[in-house]
Amino acid sequence: MFDLIQAGGWLMVPIIGCSILALAIVVERLVALRTTRVIPRGLLAEVWELVRNGSMTPERMRAIKQQSPLGVIVVAGMNSSAHGREVMKESIQEAATLVVHELERFLNSLGTIAAITPLLGLLGTVIGMIKVFTEIMIQGTGNANVLAGGISEALITTAAGLSVAIPALVLHRYFQRKVDTLVLTMEQESIKLVEIVHGERDVDFK
Repeated sequence: MFDLIQAGGWLMVPIIGCSILALAIVVERLVALRTTRVIPRGLLAEVWELVRNGSMTPERMRAIKQQSPLGVIVVAGMNSSAHGREVMKESIQEAATLVVHELERFLNSLGTIAAITPLLGLLGTVIGMIKVFTEIMIQGTGNANVLAGGISEALITTAAGLSVAIPALVLHRYFQRKVDTLVLTMEQESIKLVEIVHGERDVDFK
């Protein structure tokens, strides 16, 4: 493995750096975007029970807010529920904007890695071929070992760049879809809460 890295030249360093960064982002997002962490099961039922029993204290609200992204949205809505349906919806939308931004954290970086690593590989290809043609000009085509070294550098960097870019792109698309799904679910839960608080639908929390 070290021989391949060495044969790929100095451009292997940023490609490897990108692969390490991409792996760190993927692991962090896999943990952060778990459905049970973002949208805990039974949270709305718990909140409504506390409200109905008059047990919703500031301490409980802080705990719910810290529990999950959905908790942040729910608490924002409950804090303004006494001011009417529209104000409650606006508060939820403002909180949701910050929550979505947090859910999309590092995804731009992962997308950038997916975009630049093939370019780094292509740059390695160009540099390798320049070396090949330079050696041809100097020594002619008789020294196959020198030519093979340049071609090898070109192919290794290209392969390394694509090896990082392909999974990074796939996982970036996966996380984007995951965030969209989570946001849609939180939106539905928030609408349900608004309508129940203002008596526009029956309580049907599961």
